[in-house]
Amino acid sequence: MNVYDFDNTILKGDSTFLFYRYCLLRTPKMLLRLPKLLWGALFVLKKDKQRFKQDMFAFLGDLKSPEQAVERFWDKSIRRVKRFYLQNRRDDDIIISASPEFLVIPAMKRLGSARVLASPVDIRSGKYLGANCHGEEKPRRLQSAFGKVTIDEFYSDSRSDAPLARLAKKAYLVKGEKLLPW
Repeated sequence: MNVYDFDNTILKGDSTFLFYRYCLLRTPKMLLRLPKLLWGALFVLKKDKQRFKQDMFAFLGDLKSPEQAVERFWDKSIRRVKRFYLQNRRDDDIIISASPEFLVIPAMKRLGSARVLASPVDIRSGKYLGANCHGEEKPRRLQSAFGKVTIDEFYSDSRSDAPLARLAKKAYLVKGEKLLPW
């Protein structure tokens, strides 16, 4: 089995930022939230990334249909999936991401992969329903969901995923379409 990070690994870019921008361009009301978000970026982000993200995801309450916004976003953005993933994809792949489940699962379903672990965020309120799936949380979530598994290959763009890389037979840093040994 292969395990992949999602943002900047499978996808060109960060899905949370791209979705936020997509919604901001279509929902001007979100502009009213920008001062609080900028304040949070300056003072909260370094201390509590999950709280900052939760404050950011509060914009979901401004959307008429968040589920429909996600589907329309992926209609336009699924083309951002990297070629290397499409060529190497396997049925037993597991995708693990700090991005919200409501955003990653629909993308991966379109690509034929239903095995996704991501941050549990309520699509209506933006509130976290559990821990941000980042760093040491990723191997915990993997073991909780699938038991003791053997990772043949692991792919990520970020050294923060070292806890998963250590569990893999082979691990790669993804830089664009380039795969570098971990």
